Amino acid sequence: MTRRILGPLGRVEGDLTLTLELQDGKVAAAEATSGLFRGFERILVGRQAMDALAIVPRICGICSVSQSVAAARALAQLYNVTPPANGERVTNLIHAVENVADHLSHFYLFFMPDFARDAYAGHGWHADIRARFKAVEGSAHAPMLAARATLMRFMGTLAGHWPHTMVIQPGGVSRTVSAAERVRLGQWLAAFRRFLEQHTYGVPLPEVAAWDSPAALADYAGRQPQADLARFLQLADSLNLAALGRCDAPLIAGPSYLEGEGSNAWSPAGVWLQGKTDVLDTAQIREHSRHAWLVDYGPTHPFDDDTLPVPDKTDAYSWSKAPRLAGQPAQTGAIARALLRRDRLTTTLVQAQGSSVYTRVLARVREMALLVLQMQAWLAGIELGAPFQTALPAHPLYARGEGLTEAARGMLGHWVTLDGSRIQRYQIIAPTTWNFSPRDSDGQPGPLEAALLGTVADDAQALAVQHIVRSFDPCQVCTVQ
Repeated sequence: MTRRILGPLGRVEGDLTLTLELQDGKVAAAEATSGLFRGFERILVGRQAMDALAIVPRICGICSVSQSVAAARALAQLYNVTPPANGERVTNLIHAVENVADHLSHFYLFFMPDFARDAYAGHGWHADIRARFKAVEGSAHAPMLAARATLMRFMGTLAGHWPHTMVIQPGGVSRTVSAAERVRLGQWLAAFRRFLEQHTYGVPLPEVAAWDSPAALADYAGRQPQADLARFLQLADSLNLAALGRCDAPLIAGPSYLEGEGSNAWSPAGVWLQGKTDVLDTAQIREHSRHAWLVDYGPTHPFDDDTLPVPDKTDAYSWSKAPRLAGQPAQTGAIARALLRRDRLTTTLVQAQGSSVYTRVLARVREMALLVLQMQAWLAGIELGAPFQTALPAHPLYARGEGLTEAARGMLGHWVTLDGSRIQRYQIIAPTTWNFSPRDSDGQPGPLEAALLGTVADDAQALAVQHIVRSFDPCQVCTVQ
């Protein structure tokens, strides 16, 4: 048995270190280490409840809108308010822009450039992938960045600025949309859609949304080999990415984009396991700190847990807690959202291949098409002249509030406990906390640690390990706040 340490792994938003125990060149055990404590949960203690809206978006420069949405939903419970339909639609649009931009950046800048490395020079697709996706030099980057800039103009108009907008509130949004703005926003969204249809998919978005079987996907790849998604499908088949990074843990998602009295029909919350769906019961969530550099209270619900650092704690190896649902590790992300939407293509692939590098990345890239189509519907649905925000009462009406949403990487939850109008406890469980958690009190590994088992990691670059890590897409700063 030999030990190997890889890290830091990460191109944005914090670094991850992996400690791998190798036997015969394969991973026999893995430890995922989040190495930086930031303490936002501690910063919030003693503050006025509404201060969270200014503080939590600054946890992350990539998913700050997701943090705002989760905080606003927790505060909406505390103040017992429901946003009007326009407030929900504009919040959905702002949130969707951030998530689509994150998906786009992940595919073009973080995931695909790994396959442009010289280690893959022996494959027939390598020259094309290198020319298209090599970092800085690839032909895909300039048009992608231009399209992303157009999308962020959409964000700037609605959110004022990004990251760290203050537009999203418990009662809706603090700005209205005029008729002229709606036309301009529609033009920008249409321009971004054209980029996706011409470059990312090579076909109209409704066709991408209609794929319902592996045969339909294979037919597409054969017809549009120069589309960027088709390029991924080709190399994924060549490298058998469907067999890499398998994880059998339950898949979970929170309520994402709300429509009409708090419903979440487009992206429902729930649990998916072995073809069966169930409701998401957040009362069954427990945080474990046995192997974190934090005080270990035992398995504790977020409403009752705390985050107190113990930097010299023995047997700890991460600043991340280990959240568990009904005692089990759980994975989260676009693949979970697709399964809980009962998407036929994703369901068929996961039932045959499991959650793998291939299925996780495909679900994420395809979600862009579905979201852009839905964004056009939300934009068209804005009722000019109708209210965008519900006024709050003078003081919170309840002492506890839970706010759940879906960041690009998966389920994000905020749990707030008040003492009067001030925050007594604030706990956050980010998607990366679920996916990259350390072992829990029972010794169960987190989803990434489990997905790495059996992976060949004795080559100089350990590329297979890096592909698995990238498929989950860590955001360490959210994990350790």
